[in-house]
Amino acid sequence: MNSVFESEITIRPDDIDLNNHVHNAKFIDFIQAARYQQMKLNYKMPMEDFLKLGYNWVASTVHIEYKRPLLLDDRIAVRTQLDSINGAQCKVNFRIVKKENEKVASEGYFIYTMISIKSGKPVRISEDIIKKYSI
Repeated sequence: MNSVFESEITIRPDDIDLNNHVHNAKFIDFIQAARYQQMKLNYKMPMEDFLKLGYNWVASTVHIEYKRPLLLDDRIAVRTQLDSINGAQCKVNFRIVKKENEKVASEGYFIYTMISIKSGKPVRISEDIIKKYSI
């Protein structure tokens, strides 16, 4: 089983929608921001390294289950865990919890596909990248 990594975010006014809670699309932003940070701090292979190699990541599937609302000034933990790697794709599970009470606000997964910047086509994830991310 791979490690669970955590990034903390505080909900800001621009995250709030007309219903006075975080807009559903912002959850994707939170997860993407957490993964970007975790690539650098935890896996020691930041996005810049992929770009130098001529690769990029695209989200090909996003599944989010919304459990409870997030409100202005809530502190949240975005917890992610690499689930699996298959060919050009990796599945990353996530859970967003309110820090004050550890209640789950949302959970789900992303399937990311590694692509060649040059061709825009999927590229098989190499063994050295798999090794770095299998911690």
